[in-house]
Amino acid sequence: MDWHLLGLSFVTVFLSELGDKSQLAAIALGGSSKSLRAVFLGTAAALLLASFLGVVLGEGVAQLLPMRWVKALAAIGFAVMAVRLLWSGGDADSPLALENDPE
Repeated sequence: MDWHLLGLSFVTVFLSELGDKSQLAAIALGGSSKSLRAVFLGTAAALLLASFLGVVLGEGVAQLLPMRWVKALAAIGFAVMAVRLLWSGGDADSPLALENDPE
């Protein structure tokens, strides 16, 4: 077992999930439910499944493409998402547009 990689993976995912939509959903469910155990187990299982799928797909893509291409595709994907988030606020037809746009 690579303990350094395990710790790095834990810290990276933990920090990236703080304030994420999944955590906000868990907060909303936990606040409106009487069974915190069910909410915890359901959200933990969902995060485990999403992480498992990401690891399996990541390994599959890494087997097909050179690692340099995988990193480049990931960087381009994040850049496209960032640009869409930054420039979507003024476009009312955009699915990412703000609901209460003052226009």
